[in-house]
Amino acid sequence: MDLKVAFVIVCLSALAISSTDAGIPKCCIGVIEKLNPRRLLKAERWYLQEDTGACDISALVYVAGKTTPICISLEWKPFLEKIMRRRQQMGTKDRN
Repeated sequence: MDLKVAFVIVCLSALAISSTDAGIPKCCIGVIEKLNPRRLLKAERWYLQEDTGACDISALVYVAGKTTPICISLEWKPFLEKIMRRRQQMGTKDRN
């Protein structure tokens, strides 16, 4: 009976670890300060990493295609917002 209980506990623990990716957050450890603005034109999406949670630094993380996300300085946020606004405007014009 003890072997069955131990087996169930091991299985449940393995399931919990695999379903949560062991709780390891994906954080930037550094940012790129200087960047060619043309590179940001390929950004499909971006998000803000804040230093208030599990991560140590604040950064903008942008993803372009299937490449690895790139961490950039917060100074680029207005530029990225402008790009995304223009894309939305262009998308609505194409539909009309």
